[in-house]
Amino acid sequence: MTLPAWMPALADAIYFIAAVLFIWGIKRMSSPRTARTGIVWAGVGMAAAILVTFFLPGMHNLGWMVGAVVVGVVVSWWVGRRVPMTAMPQMVAIFNGMGGGAAAAIGAVELIKFNAALLPGASAGATAHLSPVELALAYLGILIGAVSFTGSAIAFAKLQGWMDKRFIFPLQRWVNLAFFAAAVVCGGIALVAGIDGHAFAWGLLIAFVLLALVFGVAMTLPIGGADMPVVISMYNAFTGLAVAFEGFVLQNEAMIIAGMVVGAAGTLLTQLMAKAMNRSLTNVLFSNFGTGGGAAQQDISGALKPIDANDAAVMMAYAERVAIVPGYGMAVAQAQHKVWEFAKLLISRGVKVRFAIHPVAGRMPGHMNVLLAEAGVPYDLIEDMDDINPEFPNIDVALVIGANDVVNPVARTDKGSPIYGMPILDVSKARNVIVIKRGRGKGFAGIENALFYADNTRMLYGDGQAMAGELVAGLKTLDV
Repeated sequence: MTLPAWMPALADAIYFIAAVLFIWGIKRMSSPRTARTGIVWAGVGMAAAILVTFFLPGMHNLGWMVGAVVVGVVVSWWVGRRVPMTAMPQMVAIFNGMGGGAAAAIGAVELIKFNAALLPGASAGATAHLSPVELALAYLGILIGAVSFTGSAIAFAKLQGWMDKRFIFPLQRWVNLAFFAAAVVCGGIALVAGIDGHAFAWGLLIAFVLLALVFGVAMTLPIGGADMPVVISMYNAFTGLAVAFEGFVLQNEAMIIAGMVVGAAGTLLTQLMAKAMNRSLTNVLFSNFGTGGGAAQQDISGALKPIDANDAAVMMAYAERVAIVPGYGMAVAQAQHKVWEFAKLLISRGVKVRFAIHPVAGRMPGHMNVLLAEAGVPYDLIEDMDDINPEFPNIDVALVIGANDVVNPVARTDKGSPIYGMPILDVSKARNVIVIKRGRGKGFAGIENALFYADNTRMLYGDGQAMAGELVAGLKTLDV
């Protein structure tokens, strides 16, 4: 089919519009109030970019392209409808990994075509069209995309509970470095050969790809579960960079812009997440945080003091100010709706209620915000850590449900603790603290929580949803 001469210009214009929609969508995703429309606008931009790609000059295998799009839409729609909110982090991880793997596959295909054109006896239609810069970007895209693919797969397996949170063995860092160095050497030799116009051995390309895949696994295995939100953000940035690099190789403006936007957003988010934990990215990748091991923790004095749901409900019913601190345990218990029902009853009694959110609460950035939005909690009742922390000394009761490490005061006091220096919610400064917890287990960092043993803390043991339901029932009996 012969396309009109103006079609490439139209495609470029639509790519530009799609890029604007990507950026506008991400901008609107920065606020819970506008996040939904941001997703819609970004989706419209992506749909436009995909559609116009079918009309680019020289496109072939259109049947395979349509089939791939249909399969991708059906699978993602089915998964998105069925996956619970508690499993959203691992879904984000695996989908992000697929993007990195796709970018790596694109680079590998382009290098295979390039190499085939250099072989003796190559067909007249086969041309070595890649410049030295494009060759280098193809290799970088494969390396970064392959690391993102297998690294995200390991992150998924850890979050899904299919493997231990952390896997270590002697000399692990040196072994990881050896994998990385070997991949770089194989890729470097093949790159130089391609730039010089010599067909390199297929074994070099295969070894390069395999070593990059193995390095992604090796780099992620020792990282503790508490660092998974940061790791997911980092691999998101990797995927964006890989897509942008391969966009340069294909000379596709949409891939370049989308990849750069995703890479920049992922990089900024990774930096913000690491800052929220008061740690560098190097510390995240190579420290013992989130493992339950490492430096010894100081002894915690005091005892765990239980309370029943009715007494806790009465305490909050007659309080002036209540702060509710959600964590991953609330997500697991699917308790957000009951917690909001309880909060509404408190508000109807004249209690000033706020929800306090830590930046890394849950298993991915914004996890708690999404859960609360799903339950219908108004945005003006949700406070970030920096805004709510100065208010804790004036809060009568802080209700902690499912949060652990992000409220542990040893992060401020115990230099031997693996979470020392991590900014926390100052729940311990509230006049009274009630903690809903299933049992006496430790948090993701694997250490005891000094807050639970404090004089002003009472433990309400049980499933988060069940206990929230009992708190609701307790409040309702006060009005009878």
